[in-house]
Amino acid sequence: QALGQGYHGRMRSFLRRGIASFLLCAGLSSLGQAAERPNILFAIADDWSFGHAGAYGCDWVRTPNFDRLAKEGILFQRAYTPNAKCAPSRAIILTGRNSWQLENAGNHMTIFPAKFGGWVELLEANGYTTGYTGKGWGPGFARDANGKARKITGTAWQKQNSKPPARAISHNNYAGNFADFLKAASETEGKPWAFWFGTTEPHRGYEYGVGRRMGKKLSDIDRVPKYWPDNEVIRNDMLDYSIEVEHYDNHLGKIVATLEAAGQLDNTLIVATSDHGMPFPRVKGQAYESSNHIPLAIRWPKGINGRGRVVTDYVSFTDLAPTFIEAAGVKQIAPIMQPITGRSLFDIFRSPKSGRVIASRDHVLIGKERHDIGRPNNWGYPIRGIVKDNWLYLHNFEIDRWPSGHPTTGYLNCDGSPTKTTILNQRRDGMYHFWNLNFGKRPKEELFYLTGDADCVKNLAESKSQLRMKMTLRKQLFAELRAQGDPRMFGKGDVFDNYPYSGAATDNFYQRYTSGEKVRAGWVNPADFEKEKLD
Repeated sequence: QALGQGYHGRMRSFLRRGIASFLLCAGLSSLGQAAERPNILFAIADDWSFGHAGAYGCDWVRTPNFDRLAKEGILFQRAYTPNAKCAPSRAIILTGRNSWQLENAGNHMTIFPAKFGGWVELLEANGYTTGYTGKGWGPGFARDANGKARKITGTAWQKQNSKPPARAISHNNYAGNFADFLKAASETEGKPWAFWFGTTEPHRGYEYGVGRRMGKKLSDIDRVPKYWPDNEVIRNDMLDYSIEVEHYDNHLGKIVATLEAAGQLDNTLIVATSDHGMPFPRVKGQAYESSNHIPLAIRWPKGINGRGRVVTDYVSFTDLAPTFIEAAGVKQIAPIMQPITGRSLFDIFRSPKSGRVIASRDHVLIGKERHDIGRPNNWGYPIRGIVKDNWLYLHNFEIDRWPSGHPTTGYLNCDGSPTKTTILNQRRDGMYHFWNLNFGKRPKEELFYLTGDADCVKNLAESKSQLRMKMTLRKQLFAELRAQGDPRMFGKGDVFDNYPYSGAATDNFYQRYTSGEKVRAGWVNPADFEKEKLD
């Protein structure tokens, strides 16, 4: 009898453990698989840098709504865009492929090849209602094989306007346009939706002094990057930028409130991020840490295990498309999309862990080709790089070219700004330090240890003690690029310089300007054009 009681006791214990284990596994396997396919809200700012949010410990940029998503979901500490310019970065998001795998779509101001479909078009073809407001993909043209304009980020919802808090901020009532979309989408019962909410903030220009006008102080900024002078002009420029970031966050909050009121918040996968770093010298359009490192928070209670997690895995914008596709339950991406390079974030979603979650997510690749023009022959400034274990290795392929654009044509790959003007004037006054960091020519290889040098001002590429690190990173970078079919790895990099440019008004800018034609580039200031020859 004692033996029997022990056996039955063990059986009961085994069954209890088995049932508990089954329920746990069932719960985890259902995460992100929801019987009802989730809605998707993709919220992307235009030129917002990593770290500039309360969730990242920043006090001078107030982002309570982004912070809420992070608190109720996952905050990513190492999210990167492979290409720090608007059009190529957004093309990467849509296709799940790196920019060197996208032919013409790897450039800025471009014509998007019809063969590269995106996740929004795929979801539309698989039963989703899709739409966008503000800035979708661009600038450039996206047409299908028949020459018809593609709804590459869905149907436009742009009718609602409102008075902005500053003169340079868009009149687009982003939240109001989303509410219109949601009302229309809800009329189709049971049909999920995907919406691209893209502000044009904090893209330039800014209302000068708006930060201080709205009560901010220059002393609010805890640090100015080491590659800019620390003075009133630069701090004022940074405060003006912060107001535009906060405008994005304000509309994000209104959209979340609309979802909450509609009872759709918890079954909506929300991704909040930016296309690349801030529109300042040495950031936007370059390949340093501040260029490609972007903010990222994801909330999805029905699909993420736990809340308030802080993840330090390296993740890439190439990972977003496969994540949305898996969430939507779409199994077949062809013929709309080409094979995807990125990997779904579901491995991170299913884990309850913070910190390093997936050991193999230990690096990201970055790079660029032609951004804004202004060099002879419409040449770009090709770079490839790898970020791994807090090291950044960059390989500059054409070091005789000017990284931020030719001085004669105003350094066109750097938006006009008080910060830019200050640094250019310093060189004209004989002070070269900051000009060299922001606009000077660069060596073929750059290597930075981001722990202690996140500003990337101490190049270790020629350090004998770091020779092995440089060679190891270069070897891995080039091997992965070859596997991905990067034309640069096969002596065919010129193809990127020869792809057509979509802006007729500024095409062949250098040749036209130096021939005496008055070509206008509206994104730089007249004083940006150097009168003396610097070659």
